[in-house]
Amino acid sequence: EVAYSQSTGQKEQLSRCLLRGIRRVQDLCKVLQLPTVFEETAVSYFQRALQHPSFHLVSLEKKELLGGCCVFVTCRQHNWPLTMGTICSLLYAKQELFASVYLSLQKELGLSVPALSLADLVKTHLNSFQLFQHGANIPAAFVEDKEKMVARTMQLVELAGETWLVTGRHPIPIVTAAAFLAWQSLQPAGRLSCPFARFCKLAGVDLPPPAHLRLKELLDILLRMASQLAWLKVFKLDKKTVVKHIGDLLQHRIFLLKNAFCLEEGEEQRAPGEGSAGEGSPRSPPASGGAAREQGCPSAGQRQREGGRRPLLPPCLLHPRKRLRTAALSAADCAVTGDEPISDSEIEQYLRGPEEMRAFRKAKAWP
Repeated sequence: EVAYSQSTGQKEQLSRCLLRGIRRVQDLCKVLQLPTVFEETAVSYFQRALQHPSFHLVSLEKKELLGGCCVFVTCRQHNWPLTMGTICSLLYAKQELFASVYLSLQKELGLSVPALSLADLVKTHLNSFQLFQHGANIPAAFVEDKEKMVARTMQLVELAGETWLVTGRHPIPIVTAAAFLAWQSLQPAGRLSCPFARFCKLAGVDLPPPAHLRLKELLDILLRMASQLAWLKVFKLDKKTVVKHIGDLLQHRIFLLKNAFCLEEGEEQRAPGEGSAGEGSPRSPPASGGAAREQGCPSAGQRQREGGRRPLLPPCLLHPRKRLRTAALSAADCAVTGDEPISDSEIEQYLRGPEEMRAFRKAKAWP
Protein backbone atom coordinates (compact mmCIF):
# COMPACT_ATOMS: atom_id res chain seq x y z
CA GLU A 1 0.00 0.00 0.00
CA VAL A 2 1.16 3.55 -0.85
CA ALA A 3 0.09 6.48 1.29
CA TYR A 4 -1.82 9.30 -0.33
CA SER A 5 0.78 11.88 0.61
CA GLN A 6 3.52 9.83 -0.99
CA SER A 7 1.61 9.32 -4.23
CA THR A 8 0.84 13.03 -4.67
CA GLY A 9 4.36 14.22 -3.92
CA GLN A 10 3.40 16.44 -1.01
CA LYS A 11 6.52 15.53 0.94
CA GLU A 12 8.98 16.09 -1.91
CA GLN A 13 11.66 18.64 -1.08
CA LEU A 14 14.11 20.54 -3.24
CA SER A 15 17.71 19.43 -3.14
CA ARG A 16 20.30 21.47 -1.29
CA CYS A 17 22.10 22.28 -4.53
CA LEU A 18 18.91 23.63 -6.09
CA LEU A 19 18.00 25.67 -3.00
CA ARG A 20 21.49 27.09 -2.78
CA GLY A 21 21.48 27.99 -6.46
CA ILE A 22 18.07 29.67 -6.30
CA ARG A 23 19.21 31.70 -3.32
CA ARG A 24 22.35 32.71 -5.20
CA VAL A 25 20.30 33.81 -8.23
CA GLN A 26 17.98 35.86 -6.03
CA ASP A 27 20.88 37.53 -4.24
CA LEU A 28 22.52 38.35 -7.54
CA CYS A 29 19.33 39.97 -8.83
CA LYS A 30 19.07 42.05 -5.65
CA VAL A 31 22.67 43.25 -5.98
CA LEU A 32 22.05 44.27 -9.60
CA GLN A 33 18.70 45.86 -8.60
CA LEU A 34 16.79 43.93 -11.24
CA PRO A 35 12.97 43.91 -11.43
CA THR A 36 10.98 41.03 -9.95
CA VAL A 37 10.13 39.68 -13.41
CA PHE A 38 13.82 39.24 -14.16
CA GLU A 39 14.34 37.32 -10.92
CA GLU A 40 11.48 34.93 -11.64
CA THR A 41 12.71 34.28 -15.17
CA ALA A 42 16.28 33.65 -14.02
CA VAL A 43 15.10 31.22 -11.32
CA SER A 44 13.00 29.28 -13.83
CA TYR A 45 15.99 29.04 -16.20
CA PHE A 46 18.15 27.77 -13.35
CA GLN A 47 15.62 25.09 -12.43
CA ARG A 48 15.36 23.96 -16.05
CA ALA A 49 19.16 23.83 -16.34
CA LEU A 50 19.62 21.65 -13.24
CA GLN A 51 16.96 19.24 -14.49
CA HIS A 52 18.76 18.88 -17.83
CA PRO A 53 20.99 15.78 -18.06
CA SER A 54 23.91 17.82 -19.45
CA PHE A 55 24.33 19.65 -16.13
CA HIS A 56 23.95 16.69 -13.76
CA LEU A 57 27.60 15.67 -13.68
CA VAL A 58 29.29 19.06 -14.04
CA SER A 59 31.64 20.32 -11.36
CA LEU A 60 30.44 22.34 -8.38
CA GLU A 61 32.22 25.42 -9.71
CA LYS A 62 30.27 25.28 -12.96
CA LYS A 63 26.99 24.80 -11.07
CA GLU A 64 27.74 27.95 -9.11
CA LEU A 65 28.35 29.85 -12.36
CA LEU A 66 25.14 28.46 -13.85
CA GLY A 67 23.03 30.87 -11.78
CA GLY A 68 25.05 33.84 -13.01
CA CYS A 69 24.60 32.65 -16.60
CA CYS A 70 20.82 32.50 -16.09
CA VAL A 71 20.81 36.08 -14.78
CA PHE A 72 22.99 37.17 -17.71
CA VAL A 73 20.66 35.54 -20.25
CA THR A 74 17.60 37.10 -18.63
CA CYS A 75 19.10 40.59 -18.74
CA ARG A 76 20.04 40.23 -22.39
CA GLN A 77 16.59 38.97 -23.33
CA HIS A 78 14.94 41.95 -21.61
CA ASN A 79 17.35 44.38 -23.31
CA TRP A 80 18.97 45.21 -19.95
CA PRO A 81 22.61 46.20 -20.62
CA LEU A 82 24.86 43.94 -18.59
CA THR A 83 28.35 42.77 -19.46
CA MET A 84 29.87 39.41 -18.80
CA GLY A 85 32.70 41.06 -16.89
CA THR A 86 30.25 42.51 -14.35
CA ILE A 87 28.82 39.08 -13.56
CA CYS A 88 32.29 37.54 -13.36
CA SER A 89 33.47 40.22 -10.93
CA LEU A 90 30.45 39.60 -8.68
CA LEU A 91 30.98 35.83 -8.74
CA TYR A 92 34.81 35.99 -8.61
CA ALA A 93 34.87 33.78 -11.67
CA LYS A 94 37.18 33.41 -14.66
CA GLN A 95 35.68 34.79 -17.83
CA GLU A 96 36.77 31.80 -19.93
CA LEU A 97 34.99 29.33 -17.66
CA PHE A 98 31.91 31.56 -17.41
CA ALA A 99 31.76 31.85 -21.20
CA SER A 100 31.91 28.07 -21.65
CA VAL A 101 29.05 27.53 -19.17
CA TYR A 102 27.04 30.30 -20.82
CA LEU A 103 27.44 28.79 -24.30
CA SER A 104 26.47 25.31 -23.10
CA LEU A 105 23.40 26.74 -21.31
CA GLN A 106 22.33 28.60 -24.43
CA LYS A 107 22.79 25.46 -26.57
CA GLU A 108 21.16 22.88 -24.29
CA LEU A 109 18.09 24.96 -23.38
CA GLY A 110 17.73 26.45 -26.86
CA LEU A 111 17.70 30.06 -25.63
CA SER A 112 17.79 32.98 -28.05
CA VAL A 113 19.96 35.78 -26.69
CA PRO A 114 20.00 39.13 -28.57
CA ALA A 115 23.21 41.06 -29.02
CA LEU A 116 24.14 43.82 -26.60
CA SER A 117 23.25 47.36 -27.70
CA LEU A 118 26.20 49.68 -27.15
CA ALA A 119 23.90 52.70 -26.84
CA ASP A 120 21.94 51.09 -24.01
CA LEU A 121 25.20 50.10 -22.34
CA VAL A 122 26.43 53.71 -22.41
CA LYS A 123 23.20 54.96 -20.83
CA THR A 124 23.20 52.28 -18.15
CA HIS A 125 26.88 52.77 -17.32
CA LEU A 126 26.49 56.53 -17.01
CA ASN A 127 23.46 56.10 -14.76
CA SER A 128 25.84 54.89 -12.05
CA PHE A 129 27.91 58.10 -12.21
CA GLN A 130 27.56 60.54 -9.32
CA LEU A 131 28.41 63.68 -11.30
CA PHE A 132 24.88 64.71 -12.21
CA GLN A 133 23.85 66.19 -8.87
CA HIS A 134 25.53 68.35 -6.25
CA GLY A 135 27.16 66.56 -3.34
CA ALA A 136 29.55 67.19 -0.51
CA ASN A 137 32.45 65.45 -2.26
CA ILE A 138 31.77 66.87 -5.73
CA PRO A 139 32.79 70.47 -6.53
CA ALA A 140 30.19 72.63 -8.25
CA ALA A 141 32.35 73.01 -11.36
CA PHE A 142 32.47 69.22 -11.81
CA VAL A 143 28.69 68.69 -11.89
CA GLU A 144 27.42 68.09 -15.43
CA ASP A 145 24.05 67.75 -17.16
CA LYS A 146 23.25 64.08 -17.71
CA GLU A 147 21.71 64.38 -21.18
CA LYS A 148 24.61 66.41 -22.56
CA MET A 149 27.17 63.97 -21.20
CA VAL A 150 25.32 60.92 -22.52
CA ALA A 151 25.02 62.49 -25.99
CA ARG A 152 28.72 63.48 -26.14
CA THR A 153 29.82 60.09 -24.81
CA MET A 154 27.73 58.32 -27.45
CA GLN A 155 29.42 60.35 -30.20
CA LEU A 156 32.87 59.44 -28.88
CA VAL A 157 31.95 55.75 -28.63
CA GLU A 158 30.69 55.83 -32.23
CA LEU A 159 33.99 57.42 -33.26
CA ALA A 160 35.83 54.63 -31.45
CA GLY A 161 33.73 52.09 -33.33
CA GLU A 162 34.54 53.71 -36.69
CA THR A 163 38.27 53.65 -35.95
CA TRP A 164 38.45 49.95 -34.90
CA LEU A 165 38.96 50.70 -31.20
CA VAL A 166 35.87 48.73 -30.09
CA THR A 167 36.36 45.58 -32.16
CA GLY A 168 37.16 42.54 -30.03
CA ARG A 169 37.51 44.51 -26.79
CA HIS A 170 35.60 44.91 -23.56
CA PRO A 171 33.21 47.86 -23.89
CA ILE A 172 33.36 49.19 -20.31
CA PRO A 173 36.94 50.61 -20.49
CA ILE A 174 36.11 52.32 -23.79
CA VAL A 175 32.87 53.79 -22.43
CA THR A 176 34.65 55.00 -19.30
CA ALA A 177 37.41 56.70 -21.31
CA ALA A 178 34.84 58.27 -23.66
CA ALA A 179 32.83 59.54 -20.68
CA PHE A 180 35.95 61.16 -19.24
CA LEU A 181 36.71 62.97 -22.50
CA ALA A 182 33.06 64.02 -22.89
CA TRP A 183 33.00 65.39 -19.34
CA GLN A 184 36.20 67.37 -19.90
CA SER A 185 35.15 68.74 -23.29
CA LEU A 186 31.83 70.13 -22.05
CA GLN A 187 33.60 72.52 -19.61
CA PRO A 188 37.34 72.33 -20.34
CA ALA A 189 38.31 75.44 -18.40
CA GLY A 190 38.19 73.90 -14.94
CA ARG A 191 38.38 70.20 -15.81
CA LEU A 192 41.53 69.74 -17.91
CA SER A 193 43.63 69.56 -14.74
CA CYS A 194 41.52 66.70 -13.33
CA PRO A 195 43.24 63.31 -13.91
CA PHE A 196 41.44 60.20 -15.04
CA ALA A 197 41.74 58.43 -11.69
CA ARG A 198 40.22 61.35 -9.78
CA PHE A 199 37.35 61.55 -12.26
CA CYS A 200 36.45 57.90 -11.64
CA LYS A 201 36.74 58.41 -7.89
CA LEU A 202 34.39 61.42 -7.97
CA ALA A 203 31.97 59.55 -10.25
CA GLY A 204 31.97 56.56 -7.88
CA VAL A 205 32.95 54.01 -10.54
CA ASP A 206 35.88 51.65 -10.84
CA LEU A 207 38.77 52.44 -13.15
CA PRO A 208 39.30 49.38 -15.40
CA PRO A 209 43.00 48.63 -16.05
CA PRO A 210 42.83 48.97 -19.90
CA ALA A 211 40.94 52.30 -19.70
CA HIS A 212 44.19 54.30 -19.74
CA LEU A 213 45.19 52.61 -23.01
CA ARG A 214 41.77 53.24 -24.55
CA LEU A 215 42.02 56.90 -23.50
CA LYS A 216 45.44 57.20 -25.13
CA GLU A 217 44.13 55.63 -28.37
CA LEU A 218 41.13 57.97 -28.47
CA LEU A 219 43.37 61.00 -27.96
CA ASP A 220 45.67 59.84 -30.77
CA ILE A 221 42.68 59.61 -33.12
CA LEU A 222 41.48 63.07 -32.09
CA LEU A 223 44.93 64.61 -32.57
CA ARG A 224 45.23 63.15 -36.05
CA MET A 225 41.76 64.45 -36.93
CA ALA A 226 42.61 67.90 -35.52
CA SER A 227 45.63 68.12 -37.81
CA GLN A 228 43.23 68.18 -40.79
CA LEU A 229 40.94 70.91 -39.48
CA ALA A 230 41.76 74.23 -41.17
CA TRP A 231 41.36 76.60 -38.21
CA LEU A 232 43.27 74.30 -35.86
CA LYS A 233 46.43 73.99 -37.96
CA VAL A 234 47.78 77.26 -36.54
CA PHE A 235 47.71 75.83 -32.99
CA LYS A 236 50.18 73.36 -31.58
CA LEU A 237 47.75 70.89 -30.03
CA ASP A 238 48.60 68.20 -27.53
CA LYS A 239 46.59 65.59 -25.66
CA LYS A 240 45.21 68.18 -23.24
CA THR A 241 44.42 71.10 -25.54
CA VAL A 242 42.76 68.92 -28.18
CA VAL A 243 39.96 68.19 -25.68
CA LYS A 244 38.76 71.79 -26.08
CA HIS A 245 37.92 71.16 -29.73
CA ILE A 246 36.20 67.76 -29.42
CA GLY A 247 32.83 69.31 -30.34
CA ASP A 248 34.16 70.58 -33.68
CA LEU A 249 35.98 67.32 -34.38
CA LEU A 250 32.88 65.23 -33.79
CA GLN A 251 30.76 67.54 -35.91
CA HIS A 252 33.01 66.99 -38.96
CA ARG A 253 34.29 63.52 -38.08
CA ILE A 254 33.42 61.83 -41.40
CA PHE A 255 35.33 64.40 -43.45
CA LEU A 256 38.25 64.48 -41.02
CA LEU A 257 38.58 60.70 -40.87
CA LYS A 258 38.82 60.50 -44.66
CA ASN A 259 41.54 63.16 -44.73
CA ALA A 260 43.46 62.02 -41.65
CA PHE A 261 43.80 58.36 -42.53
CA CYS A 262 44.91 56.46 -45.57
CA LEU A 263 41.84 54.43 -46.50
CA GLU A 264 42.34 51.33 -48.64
CA GLU A 265 39.70 52.25 -51.22
CA GLY A 266 41.28 55.59 -52.03
CA GLU A 267 44.75 54.11 -52.28
CA GLU A 268 43.57 51.28 -54.54
CA GLN A 269 42.05 53.78 -56.92
CA ARG A 270 45.43 55.46 -57.24
CA ALA A 271 47.31 52.17 -57.58
CA PRO A 272 46.66 51.55 -61.35
CA GLY A 273 48.19 54.92 -62.22
CA GLU A 274 51.19 54.40 -60.00
CA GLY A 275 52.06 50.78 -60.77
CA SER A 276 51.70 48.31 -63.59
CA ALA A 277 49.10 46.07 -62.01
CA GLY A 278 46.29 47.21 -64.31
CA GLU A 279 42.67 48.03 -63.63
CA GLY A 280 41.50 44.44 -63.70
CA SER A 281 43.68 43.26 -60.83
CA PRO A 282 41.56 41.55 -58.15
CA ARG A 283 41.22 43.18 -54.75
CA SER A 284 42.56 41.05 -51.92
CA PRO A 285 42.01 41.76 -48.22
CA PRO A 286 45.10 42.51 -46.12
CA ALA A 287 46.47 39.45 -44.39
CA SER A 288 48.68 41.29 -41.95
CA GLY A 289 49.68 44.77 -40.88
CA GLY A 290 52.78 44.73 -43.07
CA ALA A 291 50.84 43.52 -46.10
CA ALA A 292 48.17 46.14 -45.55
CA ARG A 293 50.77 48.87 -45.41
CA GLU A 294 52.36 47.63 -48.63
CA GLN A 295 49.04 47.35 -50.50
CA GLY A 296 47.11 50.31 -49.07
CA CYS A 297 50.01 52.72 -48.49
CA PRO A 298 53.31 51.87 -50.23
CA SER A 299 55.26 54.20 -47.93
CA ALA A 300 52.99 54.13 -44.88
CA GLY A 301 55.85 53.70 -42.44
CA GLN A 302 57.80 56.59 -43.90
CA ARG A 303 54.76 58.88 -43.96
CA GLN A 304 53.86 57.95 -40.42
CA ARG A 305 57.33 58.96 -39.23
CA GLU A 306 56.99 62.24 -41.13
CA GLY A 307 53.59 62.97 -39.56
CA GLY A 308 51.61 62.03 -42.70
CA ARG A 309 48.64 59.75 -43.08
CA ARG A 310 48.66 56.17 -41.91
CA PRO A 311 46.19 53.38 -42.79
CA LEU A 312 43.01 53.12 -40.74
CA LEU A 313 43.45 49.59 -39.41
CA PRO A 314 42.77 47.79 -36.12
CA PRO A 315 45.40 48.36 -33.43
CA CYS A 316 46.35 44.68 -33.52
CA LEU A 317 47.55 45.20 -37.13
CA LEU A 318 49.17 48.58 -36.60
CA HIS A 319 50.99 47.40 -33.46
CA PRO A 320 51.38 43.60 -33.70
CA ARG A 321 52.72 41.71 -30.73
CA LYS A 322 56.38 40.86 -30.87
CA ARG A 323 57.12 37.19 -31.34
CA LEU A 324 59.42 35.48 -28.89
CA ARG A 325 62.82 34.79 -30.38
CA THR A 326 64.16 31.29 -30.00
CA ALA A 327 67.59 30.96 -28.48
CA ALA A 328 70.42 30.32 -30.91
CA LEU A 329 71.77 26.78 -30.96
CA SER A 330 75.25 26.27 -29.62
CA ALA A 331 78.07 24.78 -31.68
CA ALA A 332 77.72 21.44 -29.87
CA ASP A 333 74.03 21.25 -30.74
CA CYS A 334 74.65 22.08 -34.38
CA ALA A 335 77.34 19.44 -34.81
CA VAL A 336 76.28 16.30 -36.70
CA THR A 337 77.24 13.09 -34.87
CA GLY A 338 75.43 10.52 -37.01
CA ASP A 339 73.30 9.30 -34.14
CA GLU A 340 70.33 11.53 -34.99
CA PRO A 341 67.00 9.73 -35.56
CA ILE A 342 65.91 9.35 -39.18
CA SER A 343 62.25 9.77 -40.00
CA ASP A 344 60.33 7.52 -42.39
CA SER A 345 59.76 10.35 -44.83
CA GLU A 346 63.49 10.95 -45.00
CA ILE A 347 64.22 7.27 -45.62
CA GLU A 348 61.72 7.17 -48.48
CA GLN A 349 63.62 9.93 -50.24
CA TYR A 350 66.60 7.63 -50.84
CA LEU A 351 66.45 5.62 -54.11
CA ARG A 352 67.95 2.14 -54.36
CA GLY A 353 70.12 1.31 -57.31
CA PRO A 354 69.99 -1.96 -59.31
CA GLU A 355 72.73 -3.60 -57.25
CA GLU A 356 70.98 -2.67 -54.00
CA MET A 357 67.69 -4.09 -55.30
CA ARG A 358 69.36 -7.42 -56.21
CA ALA A 359 71.08 -7.60 -52.85
CA PHE A 360 67.78 -6.81 -51.11
CA ARG A 361 65.93 -9.62 -52.99
CA LYS A 362 68.72 -12.06 -52.20
CA ALA A 363 68.70 -11.14 -48.51
CA LYS A 364 64.91 -11.39 -48.41
CA ALA A 365 65.00 -14.92 -49.91
CA TRP A 366 67.22 -16.22 -47.15
CA PRO A 367 65.41 -18.22 -44.43
